[in-house]
Amino acid sequence: MSRYYIGADVHANNTELAVEEKGAIIARYSVPTTIPAISDVLKSLKGTKQLTFEEGPMAGWLYRNLHMKVDRLVVAEPRRNKLITSDGDKDDRIDSGKLAMLLRGKFLKHVHHTEDAHRAHFKHWVNLYHGRVRNATRNINMIRACCRAHGLAIPRKVIRNTKNRDQWLSQINNPVLAEQLNMLWIGYDAARTQVTITLGQLNTMARRYSIIKLWSQIAGVGLIRASTIFAYLDTPWRFKNKSKLYKYCGVGLERSASGKDKNGNYKPARLHLPFFVNGQLKDAVMGAAATAIYQKNNVFYDYYERMTSNGIRPSNAKHSVARKMIAIMAAMWKKNSTFDDTLVNSSLKRRVDF
Repeated sequence: MSRYYIGADVHANNTELAVEEKGAIIARYSVPTTIPAISDVLKSLKGTKQLTFEEGPMAGWLYRNLHMKVDRLVVAEPRRNKLITSDGDKDDRIDSGKLAMLLRGKFLKHVHHTEDAHRAHFKHWVNLYHGRVRNATRNINMIRACCRAHGLAIPRKVIRNTKNRDQWLSQINNPVLAEQLNMLWIGYDAARTQVTITLGQLNTMARRYSIIKLWSQIAGVGLIRASTIFAYLDTPWRFKNKSKLYKYCGVGLERSASGKDKNGNYKPARLHLPFFVNGQLKDAVMGAAATAIYQKNNVFYDYYERMTSNGIRPSNAKHSVARKMIAIMAAMWKKNSTFDDTLVNSSLKRRVDF
């Protein structure tokens, strides 16, 4: 039976496909980026088929519609492929062939995508919410900066209350500045409205998943953080061990070591936080840990206090709380169980400063 490795360079209007067999490109296809067109190419190949394309805006849509049409589908991490795909001549045909080569050599790093369309929609709403919040923050910062440029400070009651705002704007002696501020506030009010709409959607869609409600029992974890963690992790079974889960959430430690010292001994390894992580997921996990510590009167704060009293730096102790918290949430997810605070104090492993 033939074994095909298919690399796809995907663009909005066109997809270049390179089919490799036994180390050689045996066929190339240039088709529209539609599910029927790509499916027809896959159906024409009789044998074992493995397909890959890089992560991008259309990756989730392609994955959900094509993963059942091949024996294996890999959504590749583009950062890892950059040095190879950018080496030498470069165009869509060449890139698709290089992807097929990397797939055959098992050099690709897989990017997880859900097969559940509802979860994909839920994740899109989570992304929209965070994007609208950033937009609202950006707008209010622009308003404050505009006022500072004229030596003005905005009273807190003016920011959201339109009645107080109109009264305050009417008292400004600079009509040009008042007109500019009024225009900027239109954008801020629109962003706030969008935040309210997306929050309502999240609240409605989250009711479908019982684990989000169970996570709300944990100190520092509310609807937004629980929804964000749920949307980005998708399933607790995708990680082989807790270390991989920690690193994916941006709170685990990576080990790096190189060379020997003057005595010929290997230099001690350096532990550091990973650089390339999902920022929204890390913010949710670290934010939950920081909130739990700030609130006090909970087991995570006691855990934090015990570590700092043993000489561990506060920043390291906070990351340890975050790791403990996400591990407990993953365990609750697997068993669909309620929060058990005895798990927090189950063990205090040795921590290493970094």
